[in-house]
Parts: sequence; structure tokens; C-alpha cells
Amino acid sequence: MKHGKKYVEAAKKVDRTQVFEPAAACALVKELKYSKFDETVEVHVRLNLKKSQSVRDTVVLPNQFRGEKKVLVFCKGDRVNEALENGAAYAGDTELIEKIKGGWLDFDVAVATPDMMKDVGKLGMILGRRGLMPNPKTGTVTNDLKSALNELRKGRTEFRSDKTNIIHLAIGKVSMDADKVAENLTTLLDEIYRRRPADAKGDFVASVFLASTMGPSVRVSAAIAKNEKR
Repeated sequence: MKHGKKYVEAAKKVDRTQVFEPAAACALVKELKYSKFDETVEVHVRLNLKKSQSVRDTVVLPNQFRGEKKVLVFCKGDRVNEALENGAAYAGDTELIEKIKGGWLDFDVAVATPDMMKDVGKLGMILGRRGLMPNPKTGTVTNDLKSALNELRKGRTEFRSDKTNIIHLAIGKVSMDADKVAENLTTLLDEIYRRRPADAKGDFVASVFLASTMGPSVRVSAAIAKNEKR
């Protein structure tokens, strides 16, 4: 892949043989920025997993960098008012389901109470493609609407390993303090380590790389990141 002159110049500042602690890596990523817009800082974590294994969960990063998400809740009766009072942008049952079937998707996250999943399941082709289908594994199928909505509005986000065993996640903006981005990074890594499969062998985290949207990557010490918060 051919890169532009600005990228090449930025890449020259990175020692490819060096592994950085999280705070230093975040500071360097900020220094490497060369575009005019506020780039997103992304982390790419490669895991040692068997073919049958995957890692998936959610995390609330301590330092938010995105606007508040619009949350839709599929629920019935009195639970509609409960959802709206706790910050849901939309709440309801049949009417919302029909609206979505018609192509409306003006929300960022969908939550459902368990009794609604039979009907919500009919939206699988629509919501599944966009990663919006409620799922018990990510805490978006629940009877505890207050807690779920509180965490989602704070920025709770899903992370999951892809087919190549890599987790990709945005953890900040280059305009943020490096220490805040580093805190988000270590929080995420801590959650990833918590999800280590019981039968995983060897080093669970193979590598951690950090980069801004346009910039070159910086390698982070997974061992340091794992223990930094403890």
C-alpha cells in the first residue's frame, strides 16, 4: 500500500522495534497527527484464540469522546414510561417495530426487555446487518432498563474479536489528553483480559497497536497495559 508524503514523514518518527507503555504510546500518537480534522484514536488488539473461540463483551470507557447515543427500547405497558424517564430517546412495541420495517433507523442502540424478543426477532435482517440487534451477551436484552440505559448513555460500547482474532475499537480523539486516552486503553485491555477463555493457552494477547485515523501505528506493551491499573 502506497502512503502519502505526510504519512511517510510521520512514520519516520516511529521506532518500529520499540514497544511503548500506554501513556507514552498515546502521547506519540498525538505527536504523529498531521491532518486538519480531529482524528479518532483506534486500538487493534490481536488475540491468541482457537478457531472455536471468540471474545465479546461491553465496556464503559472512563473518558468519553462522542456525543450521547440515541437509545431505543422495545418494551410494553408501564415500562415505556420507565424507559423514557431513564433517558431512552424512543420506547414502545408494535408501532416502533412497524416503523423500523418501513426503513426508519434514527437511533444508535437498541435495547429490549426479554418479553419483546419474540417480536423483535422479526427485525433480525434489518437490525442484524447494522449491529443494532439486542443481545443478552451485550446487556441489551434486560429487565433492568435503568442500569442499561445509564451505562449506554455514558458510552457503553461493544467490543468483539473478528474472524482474524483482532479486536478493533475507537478509544478517543487526538485532541484529548494523552493520559485520558491511556486510561481508556487500559480499561479496555483489562476487560479483554477478563474475557480470556478458560482453555486459552500461552499469551492471550499477542499484540496491541495504537493509531490515529490517518497516522502510523505504535506498538503498545500488552503486559504493561494489563498491569498498569492494578
